[in-house]
Amino acid sequence: MAIWQGSSLRKPSGARSRRNRNKRNAEFGREAAETRIGEEVKKEIVTRGNGRKIRATVANKINVIDPNDNSSQSVEIKTVLENSANSHFVRRNIVTKGAIVETEIGKVKITSRPGQNGIVNGVLVE
Repeated sequence: MAIWQGSSLRKPSGARSRRNRNKRNAEFGREAAETRIGEEVKKEIVTRGNGRKIRATVANKINVIDPNDNSSQSVEIKTVLENSANSHFVRRNIVTKGAIVETEIGKVKITSRPGQNGIVNGVLVE
């Protein structure tokens, strides 16, 4: 079944609203990328207006910035420690923005959107 991002079929009161037009192709969405940890896999998708997005479906590296000395390095992701988007994402090792992951140099909070940008960036957390 397709993901539809148009207006709700229900009014705020809960009553059904009468449709004055059909669904439009521009109102359809896509499934979430749900970037996992593993050997790197990226997928390019075509957006509206023929733009391009790169989705990271599987990622294993993260670009980490150390706020103390402003240095950056690329390190390997070990596991997901917590994810405020969904508690079940921790079990499934799914990486989203705001997730805390364990790396070789410590805990890192993800600041990028891997499903939208195709890259995983983060900030070192003390």
